[in-house]
Amino acid sequence: MSKPALIVIDLQNDYFEGGRFPLWKPGQALAAAQKAIRAARDKGIPVVYVQHIAAGPSPFFTPDTEGVKIHAAIQAGMGDAPLVVKRHADAFEGTPLHHTLQELGVDELLVCGMMTQNCVTHTAISRRADDYRKVTVLSDACTTVTEMLHRIALNALSTRVTLATVDEALA
Repeated sequence: MSKPALIVIDLQNDYFEGGRFPLWKPGQALAAAQKAIRAARDKGIPVVYVQHIAAGPSPFFTPDTEGVKIHAAIQAGMGDAPLVVKRHADAFEGTPLHHTLQELGVDELLVCGMMTQNCVTHTAISRRADDYRKVTVLSDACTTVTEMLHRIALNALSTRVTLATVDEALA
C-alpha cells in the first residue's frame, strides 16, 4: 500500500500581484493547491511545505521581506506541518526534505507549486526523487511566468513523472 505526501513548493508572496516576480495566473494555482491540501488532509496524507529563501543578492525571495513569506492563504492553514527551507531549485538539495519524508514513511510524492519549469521540475526529477516509487506533478496546482512555458515544462516532465490534476490524483 502506498504512502504519499503532498509537497507544496514556493507559494510565496513575490510570485503574486504586488510581488517582485508575479507569475501567470498564480491565483488559480493557489486555489488548486489549497484544494489539494484539503483533499490530502481529508485522506490523512501528510503535507510538507517548501519555502525558497535567497542566498546572497537576489531580485526576489530576499530574506526578511514580505515577498519571501508564504502566501497568507497557505500560511493560515499550515499548522505544525513540516516546513523545509531551500536555497536551490531542487527542494531536496541541501535540505532535510528526504529525511522528513522518510520519517513520515512516505514512498510516493505529489508535487505542486511555483515555478513549473524550475523548482517543481527540479524537485520532481531530482536524483533523490528517484528513491520514491511514484512522483506525480499536480498540473493544475502549478504555474510559471507564462502559459506557454508552463505547458512546455509539463510536456517535458511527462516522460519522467505522472501528470494529474488535483481531482485525478486526490479523488
